[in-house]
Amino acid sequence: MPETDYYSILGVNREATDTEIKKAYRKLAMKYHPDHAKGDKSAEDRFKKISEAYAVLSDKEKRQQYDTYGSAGFQQRYSQEDIFRGFDFSEVFKEFGFGGANFFGGKEGGSRFSFGGSPFGARHTGQMKGSDLMYELPLTLQEVATGTSKTISFQHKGRLENLTVRIPRGMISGKKLRIAGKGEESAYGGPSGDLFIQSSVKKDPLYDTDGFDLFINREVKLTDALLGTSISVPTLDGRELNLKIPPGTRHKTRMRLSGHGLPHMQGDIRGDLYVTILVDLPVHLTEKQEKLVRELAGAGL
Repeated sequence: MPETDYYSILGVNREATDTEIKKAYRKLAMKYHPDHAKGDKSAEDRFKKISEAYAVLSDKEKRQQYDTYGSAGFQQRYSQEDIFRGFDFSEVFKEFGFGGANFFGGKEGGSRFSFGGSPFGARHTGQMKGSDLMYELPLTLQEVATGTSKTISFQHKGRLENLTVRIPRGMISGKKLRIAGKGEESAYGGPSGDLFIQSSVKKDPLYDTDGFDLFINREVKLTDALLGTSISVPTLDGRELNLKIPPGTRHKTRMRLSGHGLPHMQGDIRGDLYVTILVDLPVHLTEKQEKLVRELAGAGL
């Protein structure tokens, strides 16, 4: 899959602000918009590319994903339909003076072409899709691990609507479910937008998370760290795992329990459980303890 450098396409650097990105897009859009370069096929192709770049870099979440995973990783996560979903070109074009929806083949004779998999292709001529809605759904780690059902309330077509949704396991923070047709109505007679339910995992008192991986701290005594021991580590499903602590384990050593993290949404893959070993150093020593420590010091420990 060829690399796509959205920053180069817009002629900005990777540290560009939202204002700089918008300014760069406006300048290029004015140059390559088919209404300004009629009959120039290369201009239409160029306009498609700069519009795709703007749709990604003007969206905080998409830009972060692109910066994190690069072009290839981003394109594996986002189809062209995903890239343009929720992006209202009609408002952008009105702001830039391009006549809004007519650009997509309205009655006033605007140019007609498709953005590939976007909802703005020629097959939707004159019937632009309504805006999508986003609903952030808080979930506990246990709900992410097992899946659950949730009833949500949201505004749809001017009234409050309740909807019961089956939440699959593996819905870590940022993952989305799409409910077709539950978004805003189209102002141009097209289909309604979609409702996207995005997971937001609640802070857990025991575990921290990073994607599908879980992190937990466990304390051991100084003597156990020096001599070695075994400890019990709780899992999300209520089990207790036995973890062997080898002699000489240092403070903040991180150990991995493979496959005991959160499940992925598809397949049997799970993240890992990482245990950080915290060596408990006593602040105050008894007279006997101090004597023993001094003897150890004298023995070269």
